[in-house]
Amino acid sequence: MRRIVIVGYGMAGARLADEVRRRDPGVHLTVVGAEPHAAYNRVLLSTVVAGSMTPESTRLHDDDWAERHDIDLRLGCGVEEIDRAARTVRLTSGEEVGYDALVLATGSTPWVPPAEGLLEDGALAPGVVAFRTLDDCAQIEAKAAKGMPVAVLGGGLLGIEAARGLAGRGCLVTVVHPVGHLMERQLDPGAGTVLARTLGRLGIEFRLNSLAAKYLPGDGLVLDDGSHVPAELVVVSAGVRAETSLAVAAGLTVDRGIVVDDALRTSDPRVHAIGDCAQHPGTVSGLVQPAWDQAAVLADRLTGADPAARYRGTSVVTRLKARDVDLAALGDVHTDVDCPDSEVLCFQEPSRGRYAKLVLRDDRVAGAIVLGAPDAAATITQLYDRGIPAPTDRLALLLGRALPAEAASPADLPSSAVICRCNTVSKGQIVSAWRAGAESLPQLAEATRATTGCGGCKDAVCGLLDWLGASQPQPA
Repeated sequence: MRRIVIVGYGMAGARLADEVRRRDPGVHLTVVGAEPHAAYNRVLLSTVVAGSMTPESTRLHDDDWAERHDIDLRLGCGVEEIDRAARTVRLTSGEEVGYDALVLATGSTPWVPPAEGLLEDGALAPGVVAFRTLDDCAQIEAKAAKGMPVAVLGGGLLGIEAARGLAGRGCLVTVVHPVGHLMERQLDPGAGTVLARTLGRLGIEFRLNSLAAKYLPGDGLVLDDGSHVPAELVVVSAGVRAETSLAVAAGLTVDRGIVVDDALRTSDPRVHAIGDCAQHPGTVSGLVQPAWDQAAVLADRLTGADPAARYRGTSVVTRLKARDVDLAALGDVHTDVDCPDSEVLCFQEPSRGRYAKLVLRDDRVAGAIVLGAPDAAATITQLYDRGIPAPTDRLALLLGRALPAEAASPADLPSSAVICRCNTVSKGQIVSAWRAGAESLPQLAEATRATTGCGGCKDAVCGLLDWLGASQPQPA
C-alpha cells in the first residue's frame, strides 16, 4: 500500500488530507500536527479575538474525522528529522514513519521586530503575544480587558484584523506600522488613508512610519522617534516567515520558502511542499486560497487521479475580515490613474468610508480596491474571477449599480465559482449540500461553512437558495 505522510495539520495539510482521501480511500495516509488541536480556519481568528465566534466553531474537522476516514493523525507531535535516503521521518516521540511521498505543509512562523525587550531567552516577553494560532487567541482573550491600552505591531492584513477584534472587545488599540499607509501590499496610499480613517471612527489609533525601538513591560513601547505608546499588552502581527527548518536540515533547496515547481515537487521529487512554507512563482504568501488550490493539484498527482495536474498560480482576492469594515482587493492595485496601458478609475468619499479603484486592461478587470461598497465588490470580484468583459458603464460598476449581464442569475454562475472565500465554498458545493437536504441558511452553513466567516457572502448564498427553491417542481 502506498504511504503518504503530511507534515503539518494546518489549513493546507488538512485540505490536502481531505482531497487525497476523497480521491483514494485506500492509500495509507499519516498526518502529523504540532498543535494539540484539530485543524482550524486561521482566517477566522480575528472573530475569535473579537468574541463573536468560539474557537470550536473555527474547526475544520470534528473529533472522529481521522477514524472515520482511516487516517493516522498525530496531534501535538512534531518531526525532528527527514531521512531522505531511508524515506522516513523521525517524530518527536522517537518513532520513525516511512513514506513513499512526503508533503511539507509546515506553514509559517511570526516575525518579531528587533525591538529591545520583545524577546527574552528566545521567547516572547511577558505581556507580548503573537497573533497566529488558537493558543495565541486564548492568551489574548485572557489578558485583554475592557479599557486596557493595547499596541498592535503591524498594519498589514492580520494586524488590522487583530486590531479590530481587540477594539471590539473594548480595548484601547494603537497600531504601530513602519509604512506610511495601511496594508501596503494590497492597498494604494489613497485606500490605506481611507481605511485608517474608517478604523479611527471605531476607536483605533495609528502610528504610521514608526518602528518600535523598545518594549517596557507593563508600560508600553518606545518608538524610534522617542515617543511613547502606552500598552499593557503588545500583540505582534508584523509578518511571517516560511517555516523551512526541516527542509534546510534535509538538504532541500530553500530560498524565501521551500522551492517547488509546477508539480509542487521540491528538489527531491519524492518530497513536496504546499502552503505558506512553499515558494512558487504564482503564489502569494500568507493567504489560504493558493494553499487550497495547491492541495487539489497535489492530491490529483499523488493519487494518480490526474497525473497531468499542474499548479500555475492563483488569482487571489483579499478580503479584510473585520466587523463594520467591508474591503476587497484583487489583482494589480498599484497601477496609477495616468498609466497609458490601462484604464484606471478611482472614486473616493473618505467621510463615508468609501474608496473604489478599478484597473481594466483589454476591457477586463485587472485589479481593484473596493472599500465600503460591498455590492460593487461582489460584482467586480465576479468579473475578475470569470475573466469576462466589464460593463460599458464603468461608473455604475464602480458604485455598485451595475451587474454583469452574463451573471444576472445564479444559474449563470459556473459550478466552480467561489461563493464563500473565507471557507472556499463553491456554487457546486452549495448546490450539492442543498440537494442532500440542507435547504435553509443555517443548514447550509453547517454543511458547508459558507457564511460562517466574515459574513460577506450571505446575500449571495441566500440568492442561491432562492434560485434553488424556485427551480423545484411545484406540486400539482
